[in-house]
Amino acid sequence: MHAILIEKKPAFESSLEHLQKELGQLRTGRATPALVENIPVSAYDSMMEIKGLASISTPDAKTIVIDPWDKSLMKNIEKGIRDAGVGLSPVVDSDVIRIMMPQMTEENRKTMVKKMREYLEDTRVSLRQVREETRGEVVQMEKEKAVSEDEKFKLFDEIDKMTKEYTDRVQDVGDKKENEIMTV
Repeated sequence: MHAILIEKKPAFESSLEHLQKELGQLRTGRATPALVENIPVSAYDSMMEIKGLASISTPDAKTIVIDPWDKSLMKNIEKGIRDAGVGLSPVVDSDVIRIMMPQMTEENRKTMVKKMREYLEDTRVSLRQVREETRGEVVQMEKEKAVSEDEKFKLFDEIDKMTKEYTDRVQDVGDKKENEIMTV
């Protein structure tokens, strides 16, 4: 593998990691800490994510329990979840916040799949941008006589193969998530 491909591989990987983080926040009807952990909350005169303020657990498939380390932040966390627009209703229960996952309707599932497909397309665009940037660098290397014309076309093929490999991985991740969302 050419040095330029090795250099660009982390950019491809980071696009895929970002997609998986985004998809983790989509509701599938199952309770998961990823649904709330990145919600911003006003705490200590700044905005912080819930995962930095509390422990988040899922005692069963339909419940998320948030246990703030500083109990004075209960109202702020509750308000942050309500204002986040994720369709969850937190309930303060003595010293923890409970969120019961509402039953997903067919319409909700279709909306989630639509949103998921937008994330997939954004990731594909990101992968294509990395590909084009890499191709531009190869063209520049040819102008500087660092690679021959034959090597340039060989590198273009390798770049296209790498892009296709990551695009296929994006599709696989999307197919799995769609099955997860649509399963009742």
